[in-house]
Amino acid sequence: MLTLSGITKSYGERTLFAAAALQLNRGDRIGLVGPNGAGKTTLFSLILGGEPADEGRVTIERDTAVGYLPQESAPVGEETVLEIALAITDDFVRLYRIIKAWEQGHPDESQQPEDVHDDVHDRYNELNGYFVEAKAKQILAGLGFRDSDFDRPARELSGGWVMRAHLARLLTQEPDLLMLDEPTNHLDLESLIWFQGYLKGYPGAILVISHDREFLDALVTAIVEIRHKKLVRYTGNFTKFLKQREAADAQHLAAYKTQVKEIAHLQAFVDRFKAKASKATQAQSKLRQIERMDKLEAPESDDKKVGFRFPQPPRSGQKVVWLDQVHFAFGENRIYRGVDFEVQRGERIVLVGPNGAGKSTLLKLLADKLTPDQGERGLGHNVSAGYYSQYRIEMLEPGRTVLEEALATEARVSEQAVRNLLGSFLFSGDSVHKRVEVLSGGEKSRLALVKLLLDPPNLLLMDEPTTHLDMSSIDALVTAMTQFEGTLVFISHDVHFIKTLANKVIHTAGGQLTSYFGDYEFYLHKTKAVSARAALTAGSGAATKTQGKAGQPGLRKANKPRLNLQKQKKIVKTLEKEIEALESRKVAITAELELPETWSNGPRSRELGRELETHSKRLAELSSKWETEAGRLELS
Repeated sequence: MLTLSGITKSYGERTLFAAAALQLNRGDRIGLVGPNGAGKTTLFSLILGGEPADEGRVTIERDTAVGYLPQESAPVGEETVLEIALAITDDFVRLYRIIKAWEQGHPDESQQPEDVHDDVHDRYNELNGYFVEAKAKQILAGLGFRDSDFDRPARELSGGWVMRAHLARLLTQEPDLLMLDEPTNHLDLESLIWFQGYLKGYPGAILVISHDREFLDALVTAIVEIRHKKLVRYTGNFTKFLKQREAADAQHLAAYKTQVKEIAHLQAFVDRFKAKASKATQAQSKLRQIERMDKLEAPESDDKKVGFRFPQPPRSGQKVVWLDQVHFAFGENRIYRGVDFEVQRGERIVLVGPNGAGKSTLLKLLADKLTPDQGERGLGHNVSAGYYSQYRIEMLEPGRTVLEEALATEARVSEQAVRNLLGSFLFSGDSVHKRVEVLSGGEKSRLALVKLLLDPPNLLLMDEPTTHLDMSSIDALVTAMTQFEGTLVFISHDVHFIKTLANKVIHTAGGQLTSYFGDYEFYLHKTKAVSARAALTAGSGAATKTQGKAGQPGLRKANKPRLNLQKQKKIVKTLEKEIEALESRKVAITAELELPETWSNGPRSRELGRELETHSKRLAELSSKWETEAGRLELS
């Protein structure tokens, strides 16, 4: 499907690729990795023809459709969200608009004649229009869009939501080769889980750049690393790649040391005898032997380690922060009712639970960014709190350079140490002289994180701190947080980050808090989770259930009426039967829509398209209801 042979690419004196090669076949699931600046996005550009290679060839098999999602925002015009998702061909959206105008009773006068009407429907059916439309809506829903968003002008949305719409377009189009550059950057956790599951069944090949280890572990079957200006392929997911690379590094180091010794030995002979007539011939032979050697490059240093001791905050009291009988609601939406919560010094707590359950609300209550409707928030002795979301904007002075901003701290840190830390967070070379006002949102987040690490408070409250970070920067943050001697409460969907740091898990759902007094592996074991990522949004806890006292174990309130077990089983079984029937009908509709005779029958294809959309909506409602009722059954 795709072949790269002898690819060389340089920018001035800097060479990214030297005689690099890669073969990608149909069905491949490949993760492309390498340190920042290694050339991952450049490689994508070479494949897509955005720029030429200095040497070598990029060959794509004839009639292979290639789809690409860039890392940064895609262009937006006057189209709606659904129209972006339907833009699978140049003609498709135009036909969709004409048909939609007719259905709404506002046809273009030039399109009113019946023969034109039929011609439009015939062409729309040839493109399998009604099936594609229903598919696009399903994908948009999976990526977090509501039905009411479908007809919204895309220009009204943030850049992240526009990227989701373009991602929906690619998934609707289903190109033979799907190329994704950091596709999870703009997804919330539930959308990410849906997207990850969807890609597992994707019919084409996938080439993806991602900093998300869990995503790569779940999806890819091979890793291609950019290293020593080559493309090195490893079989397996990211975790297997790390083990294989460690073994390969050990072999490379041994071979390099052996070669260095051999060259030194040969060179010593040359230096000793080159001026001696009886040995001159042998000396020249040894010199030619050195010249003919295929020289191994020196092993790369481990760029994951940050050579910097992070400043430590002053010690706080044992009881750091607490909520006492706190009630909180957004309008009519009651989030917490009489909740008690307490954080002890040295705890590293991760907050988990479904979207909308109150994780960010809890974090903001602890940070004093939200005021309780009733109850109190208290702060312990000698506690200084820092809330990371606020730092992204409020900490930075627009007129300063990156370096000036990083140095503007009370911590006693040398300029070189600050430069080293900035480099770990992707600010190197001349980029440290960029003004804050011209930085992107991701760059500002990284700079704010650097400032926080240079002078941290002793209570850190962090909401998705790994967003916009690549793997080496995440490792730098992990190193900093491992050294951190204060208290940490955080939300993250980065499983690697959570597993490395958390020593306690708090699950929030339905206004209730559940404590798990152990690390994330303990939480997974106690909840019998299907996967580490799915457990982050699980709807109900299974251990040490508490209505308010998340700081101590307890049982559900004794006066709470116990569910009728048989009745609850019947509810769940009824839902399962209805879901099964709807899924069977969807399969039948899809099969009929794919028949040529259905395409040629406009009224029938439209009827099936509407029925498919109705069933999809109903199925989503029932699936959500089933999750709730099955969870209640588990707790009953």
